[in-house]
Amino acid sequence: MGVDLVSVMDAIWNGARAANLESVTLDFKTVGRSIGDSLRDLAEAAACFANAQGGSIVVGVQDGVAGPEAFVGSPLDPTRTVGRIYELTDPGLIVIADTLSYQGVALSVITVPRSPDVHQVAGRATERVGTSCRPMSATRIATVMLDRRGDDWSSKDSGQPLDAVSPVAEAVVRELLAQAPDQERSSWGRLPWPDLCRRLGVATDGRFTNGGALLFTDTGRTHAQYIRRAANSGLLSANDLIRGPGVNAIRRVLELIEGRIERTAILTPAGQQLLIGDLPDTAVREAVVNAFMHRDYRAQDTIRLEHDASRLRVTSPGGFVPGVTVDNVLTVSSRCRNLSLAQAIRALGLAESAGVGVDRMYASMTAVGHQPPRFATDGLTVEALLVGGPPNEPVARFVADLPEDRRGDPDTLLVLTYLLDHRTTTAARMTKLVQKPEAEVEAKLLELSAPGVALIERTADTARSSKGEYRLVGEAIRALGVAVSYRARSGDDTDQKIVTVVREVGTITGRVVQTMFDVQPATASRILSDLVDRAVLVKTSKATRGPAVTYGPGPKFPSARRSRSLASGDDAQSPLALEDADIDQ
Repeated sequence: MGVDLVSVMDAIWNGARAANLESVTLDFKTVGRSIGDSLRDLAEAAACFANAQGGSIVVGVQDGVAGPEAFVGSPLDPTRTVGRIYELTDPGLIVIADTLSYQGVALSVITVPRSPDVHQVAGRATERVGTSCRPMSATRIATVMLDRRGDDWSSKDSGQPLDAVSPVAEAVVRELLAQAPDQERSSWGRLPWPDLCRRLGVATDGRFTNGGALLFTDTGRTHAQYIRRAANSGLLSANDLIRGPGVNAIRRVLELIEGRIERTAILTPAGQQLLIGDLPDTAVREAVVNAFMHRDYRAQDTIRLEHDASRLRVTSPGGFVPGVTVDNVLTVSSRCRNLSLAQAIRALGLAESAGVGVDRMYASMTAVGHQPPRFATDGLTVEALLVGGPPNEPVARFVADLPEDRRGDPDTLLVLTYLLDHRTTTAARMTKLVQKPEAEVEAKLLELSAPGVALIERTADTARSSKGEYRLVGEAIRALGVAVSYRARSGDDTDQKIVTVVREVGTITGRVVQTMFDVQPATASRILSDLVDRAVLVKTSKATRGPAVTYGPGPKFPSARRSRSLASGDDAQSPLALEDADIDQ
């Protein structure tokens, strides 16, 4: 299941506890006094994994002990283990059992696939949630089975007649279609309501499908809970329950979030002014609409949206559909849980075409200097986390100046994001981030280094290798400026100017840095934080946040004696260096 077991074993050998390394797809066990009892425990654990995402069970490692003493070994025979697990599970579960020798200790590794069935042991079914096995109710078992067999709840007959539509919902639908960019969909908004429902795929024999009833009627369902916390105190400032027809609920949630987003004006190299939100509108819209489209509506829970000044966490009921994981969510082509509902939402223009939404989330976040979205699941819910804040202005300006096909390409932007903090990269290092095979990533890196593109280049020592090591070209580093954490600093660079001010005045603030370099507060904060990290400056005021915080000379502040120029070498970890000056290295 994608786990590098040798690396995990190394971590335990070097002092980590196995219990702290367990996950939704990894478990550690030991054999007790009775082989029979141990095999029964393993059958239960294997069924638990198979009913969730699959995983690996390592036998012979104590989970509460750190270091070499944790490795006690396993006497299990692989063939007997496979056979006994099959016998004890209903329906019979087929696993793979191997012996792994680590540091001279024989361990058993049981690999469990995600199963199309739900398996029980002694009449009891469990599923892996986090690092534990939770009992599955009859309803949960039925839901999992329907998901795995491709049953589309949203396409089923709801029993609700088409004239049960909410007048407000119908008005919203016709308004959305009138705004459609293509003439065909725009014309749908003028159709009689029954014909419009048929075009949207939400009608069957004069009645709404479940998806249609959810979108266009007031079922009394609570669709979402919106929680807002104040930026400074973290205190609750809003706690709204969103009800009514689904199409209205989607719009209302977006209004609540987007109305509270701070925006920064940025002037692009082409002279265009952009208003960039602390959370990009595209990423917010896709996260919200995806939660409505893909949640499990057979579960009674609601979508939960937690919003503060710089982040949005969206948690929706139901795990990923089969085939989707946190490691492939960007690239996988998979079946939609609520296909009929999703098609209607896309037809209304509330979401992008299938397979495009997550791409746009990644691209819109990284295009303004934020980290990509983070996804997590415990098997029962899916969480999408957007961490924003004021845009990284040099990155936003740089990306805005790229060709259009590059500005919206997640692969390009992920490579750029990585190289802001790392001098070089390779295809092997990028595979997990880009979520593509190494060969495809290598092809992308070659493309980005081709003449006429020149975003990256091969290092000199890999210029003729089949697999290269790549770095940003000098022109890109210069254009990105302070956004590149390891950039070379010259004698008249940002650091030199700040040191000069501090030497003359004694202190400096973020507000002064904003004025000196004509940058936004977030950029000024990053510049000062970098100097604090390198011990060139220290905070000298009681306040810890805001543009009025003062900074003074730190332990590595250059001595005024014999100072002529200020520079740092290529080592990203080296402190600020001063030519012909006394500096503690």
